[in-house]
Amino acid sequence: MLTRKQLELLDFIRTRMDVDGVPPSFDEMKEALDLRSKSGIHRLITALEERGFIRRLAHRARALEIIKLPEAMERPGFSPKAPSFTPQVIDGDRVAPPPRAALPVEALHALELPVMGRIAAGVPIEAISEVSHHVSVPGSMLSGRGQHYALEVKGDSMIEAGINDGDIVVIREQSTAENGDIVVAIVEDNEATLKRFRRRGGMIALEAANPAYETRVYPDHLIKVQGRLVGLIRNY
Repeated sequence: MLTRKQLELLDFIRTRMDVDGVPPSFDEMKEALDLRSKSGIHRLITALEERGFIRRLAHRARALEIIKLPEAMERPGFSPKAPSFTPQVIDGDRVAPPPRAALPVEALHALELPVMGRIAAGVPIEAISEVSHHVSVPGSMLSGRGQHYALEVKGDSMIEAGINDGDIVVIREQSTAENGDIVVAIVEDNEATLKRFRRRGGMIALEAANPAYETRVYPDHLIKVQGRLVGLIRNY
């Protein structure tokens, strides 16, 4: 089952292809769906592709192809826009007080960070250097000065630190770390991993937060710190 936004986007792509013969650009899709950034369009396109409704064609501009349509879109009078409604508290329409220290929605601001690909929370994988997409991150999560980026976690070696497979971790770029920091470490210039950092004299230990994984110890010249964990984003 598709969400309303996914249906809106699929309907817009279909309409533009029927009229112009080519899919709309990402900017046109963003404006049509009234989204603030193209990262939202990337997520919708990925969801439609994963569900088998569209296909992206490599090495071509505006390379989208509709494979199938949901049954609802084939019915006469179809409209992807759901009627609006106003939610109410069932218990006597009582307005509950906000949680302590909660911030008003209008006071929050978000920034887009590049997602540089996947980072291993398990056996190290190849080093990551290319942007795969962007993600919106609360500004309050970006601690301190310096550049930030995001990575998708692959593996379960940091689960006891609250980091699960598929989470997005927010990283502040830095080349140094304190004992106990969770860092992005490059091992021997070609493998990247997310682990807890410990310095032991001239050696560096990269500790997992899962007893199923061993702590790996390397001479310090084989390890380069590329950043420290400052935040985490999880989709349910």
